[in-house]
Amino acid sequence: MILGSTGSVGLQAIDVARAQNYRVSAVCANTNAAAVEAQVREFGALAAAMSDERAANELETRLADTNARVYSGIDGICEMISEVKADTAVNSILGMSGLMPTLATLDAGMNLALANKESLVIAGKIVMRRAAEKGLTISPVDSEHCAIAQCLRSGSKNEIKRLILTASGGPFFGKKREELAAITVEQALAHPTWKMGAKITIDSATLMNKGFELIEAAHLFDVPAENIDVIVHRESVIHSMVEYCDNSVIAQLSVPDMRLCVQYGVEAPTRREAVIPQLDLTRLGSLTFATPDEDTFVPLKLAKAAFASGGAAPAVLHAANDVAVERFIEGGLSFLGIFDTLCRVCDDMAYARECTTLDDIMECDAEARRRAAAFIDAK
Repeated sequence: MILGSTGSVGLQAIDVARAQNYRVSAVCANTNAAAVEAQVREFGALAAAMSDERAANELETRLADTNARVYSGIDGICEMISEVKADTAVNSILGMSGLMPTLATLDAGMNLALANKESLVIAGKIVMRRAAEKGLTISPVDSEHCAIAQCLRSGSKNEIKRLILTASGGPFFGKKREELAAITVEQALAHPTWKMGAKITIDSATLMNKGFELIEAAHLFDVPAENIDVIVHRESVIHSMVEYCDNSVIAQLSVPDMRLCVQYGVEAPTRREAVIPQLDLTRLGSLTFATPDEDTFVPLKLAKAAFASGGAAPAVLHAANDVAVERFIEGGLSFLGIFDTLCRVCDDMAYARECTTLDDIMECDAEARRRAAAFIDAK
């Protein structure tokens, strides 16, 4: 089952399924009914869902000559998950919309290959507790966490000294705050290594994405945030590392291609024939490393503080960032305005650290979005 099958990671999951002859029982997307129709027909999927109601109606018409059932909305996606059987669900739905499908997947008894980091950023304790209660595996699909999962096979949990997340540094590596004042959307979308959707590309440029990945790693691997470091590695060949108590460091290297992460997320701990090009170390020349500038790229520092605060603080940061990045992409906010919005909302909602239930977290999410929009509109 592939959730978010028309997005960047979803399409690569489709590519892996095609290459490895996986059976795909169901797919879902937001609005691209034509693409979902093609996927259903190619794989003979039993069901499909569209989060957009009009797109669901269109898809139902397109698939009228098949036996595939069509579901509508987030509730429909969750219903599809509960009714259609699969060994593993790949969840690559973008944003907080992926949280309820994550929980529905676990409730349905399916193992989860998770590319939706927001599920763990927003409600990490709830998600991990649900997986443990069900005796299920959450396999990370993000390249950094997939790398860590592979490196952790070299030692036991009590031997871990620290996790090391690598970051490309984005297109503005080395710049100071004053140099970011006139940054355009086009410049922010020019990622030096990865081809991703607009939202995650902007998050990479601000280092917000790396902050979210730090929170995700702490939940996935049950490692304290103070034992997780971020370093800038411009070449994006080392995808992350684990340092053990004897000071040995195990790294995972490959060409930057998410198809490996999808395949390993589905097959782990088994390895199958490659779906990505071979890494040619002789052509690399050098591998470089640097300390991230958290004073300039404050979202990374805010993410560390939010995780330390606990409760709904990470959800507040995520919601404020959602609003700010959307406004930046639309042209209604400067690049530095993203940073200012996050700082303001996180300061105003310090009380969110006490909110721990899913209902509380959703209420804080909504309030953070309201406050972020109001702050931007007042600027």
